[in-house]
Amino acid sequence: MTSFRVLLIVLLTPLLCLTAPAAHAADGVPPVGGPVVRGFDPPAERWQAGHRGIDLLATPGAAVFAVLPGTVSFVGSVGGTPVVTVSHGDTRTTYEPVAAEVVVGQELSAGEQLGTLVTGHPCPGGTCLHLGWLQGTTYLDPSSLFDTGGIRLLPAEAVTIARRLAAARAAMPTAGSPGLLLRPVPGQIGSGFGMRMHPIFHVWRMHSGVDLGSPCGTPIRAAADGVVIGVSYDSASGHRLTIDHGRLGGSELATIYLHARSYSVHVGQRVRRGQVVGQVGSTGWSTGCHLHFSVRLGGRLVDPARFL
Repeated sequence: MTSFRVLLIVLLTPLLCLTAPAAHAADGVPPVGGPVVRGFDPPAERWQAGHRGIDLLATPGAAVFAVLPGTVSFVGSVGGTPVVTVSHGDTRTTYEPVAAEVVVGQELSAGEQLGTLVTGHPCPGGTCLHLGWLQGTTYLDPSSLFDTGGIRLLPAEAVTIARRLAAARAAMPTAGSPGLLLRPVPGQIGSGFGMRMHPIFHVWRMHSGVDLGSPCGTPIRAAADGVVIGVSYDSASGHRLTIDHGRLGGSELATIYLHARSYSVHVGQRVRRGQVVGQVGSTGWSTGCHLHFSVRLGGRLVDPARFL
C-alpha cells in the first residue's frame, strides 16, 4: 500500500461507514457511558439465533441518549421489555430496556436524553443497554455509529469511497462561513458546541449547539430567511423552533432554537432574517434564561459559532 493511500485512509476513516449507510458513519453519540461488552453478531439466516445489536454496560438509572438526531417513532413494551425507537430517515435505532422520558413524534438532537436504563437485560459485568440499528428489516452494526475505541478493517475500495466522500464534504461549508447567519440574540456564547459535563445531570455528553446568554423576554430573531418547519414543546428542549433555510453549498441548512418562553410563528410561515420569532426563556432542562441555538447542515449538527 502506498504512503498516499495510508495517509488518505487515516485522514478520512471517520467519514466512512463500511457496514451501514455512509451518512451516519461515526457521527453519533454513545447512548451510555459504558463499554461495549457484546458485539454485533447477526445470524446467517434471519430465523436463526444471533445478536442483532450491541450491549453496552451501564448501571440501572443511567441516562440513555439518542445516538443520532431523529424523531421518536415508538415508545412502548415489546415482549414485556420497555423499548424506545428513534427514526433517522431510512434507518432507525432501538434502545432497551429504557424507561422513556420522550413521546412519539418528538424531534431529538444527537445526545438528547431518551430516558433511563432499567434492569431486564443482564450481560457480562451487570446490566446492559441493548442498542439496535435497522434499515427496513435488515439489522446493521450499531458500533459503526460512534467511536467505540476499536479498529475497523477497510475494504479494497476504501480509497475510492474516501475520495468521493471527501469531495462531498468539501462542498459543504462546515469549515465556517462567518456572518452567514444572524446572531439570534445579542448575548455571548456561554457554553459551546461539543462534549461537555451536563450542568443538570452531571454526565459527559454532547452539547449540540451553543448557549447564548440573554435575559428572559429578549426577542429571538430568525438567523436567516426561511420557512418554519417545527414548533413544539418537550421536557428537555422546552419550547423548540426549527427553521428551514433551503440549500447551502448543496446541503440543506436549518436552525434550531430551544428553551424559549414562547414563539410567535407557526409551521409553514415564511420568515425573514432578523424577524422576531419568539422570546428568550428558561423552559425545559435549563439552568437560567438563555437561548440554545443549533445549526443542522446536510442532516448533521455543526458548530453554530462558525456561521455567526
